[in-house]
Amino acid sequence: MYENFSNSFTYIGDRFLQKQQNSILSQTIPVDEIVVCDDQSNEDTVKILSTYREQHPETFRIFVNSNKLGSVKNFEKCISLCQNEIIFLSDQDDVWVPNKVERIIQTFQGHPSISVVCTNGFGIDEESNLLDLLSRWDMPEFVRANGYRFDYYNILNLLDNFCTGATMAFRRTLLPDILPIPLIKDLHHDGWMAKVSALDNQLYFLNEKLIFYRKHASQQVGNIFFENSVESKNEITNYFSIEKEIKSFKDYKKFLKRIAKAHSENKFFLENYPDQQKYFRKNLLELEKRFENYQATMRSRFPVQSFFLYFGDIFSNKRKIKT
Repeated sequence: MYENFSNSFTYIGDRFLQKQQNSILSQTIPVDEIVVCDDQSNEDTVKILSTYREQHPETFRIFVNSNKLGSVKNFEKCISLCQNEIIFLSDQDDVWVPNKVERIIQTFQGHPSISVVCTNGFGIDEESNLLDLLSRWDMPEFVRANGYRFDYYNILNLLDNFCTGATMAFRRTLLPDILPIPLIKDLHHDGWMAKVSALDNQLYFLNEKLIFYRKHASQQVGNIFFENSVESKNEITNYFSIEKEIKSFKDYKKFLKRIAKAHSENKFFLENYPDQQKYFRKNLLELEKRFENYQATMRSRFPVQSFFLYFGDIFSNKRKIKT
């Protein structure tokens, strides 16, 4: 049985904090621990949190940072302080659907080999009104409906992160594999966790809307929602349909460029983050194998274009694997 749960969240959020905390405390399966790391936000935020701690002393643990850590390292600190078996991440301005904990725990129980679960969600505005928008969380369904296989490894390794921290929960046993979280431009804590878990086939996407994700001007990271139109849906589907058949010379060029970029990133991780070497060493070999196979096929099918591309890449390094 999964009896212990933890929750972590961070930064300024006094305007929306009460709705968030009330939704967490009113789950169909109660949470056992709420860990708060406050990254030097305003007094109102700390005052609100202190009131909740007074009302639920057995649940709340609040830590106020002496120095501002920033989002990534504050999440890292908060995660490391959680003590229970399943850790749920939460931003300060979102609202949980009442059975979020229950559904995610059921998912872990039904899939004992996975370590990370992320979910779909509703979009809301500053006044908590539902937004009629598409989201990147809808993408797995779009891809599968189009007849393509949705592949966690390929998507997260060669394209982009589709998992949002506010929807994530993970087993505490994953901590040695994800900590420390790198401080790299454009790499957030959720992207790192998704990447590491996907490389070892431990990631699962639950296509249920279990949070109300708030869209507002002051949020630190957005880029979740898109216009609800046929054009946007097709663009999202085409971008993430990485397993569709590669037919043209242009397709091969693009795919080889993606593999080369992923190889360079993974080589950096291998050299700088020894705790995750087992994932990135294996991944490098897989990427090199894929690059060689796709390059050989491209040269066989498009010999003239490949000849000129080879000399162009000598100067641009767009499609180069450095072993």
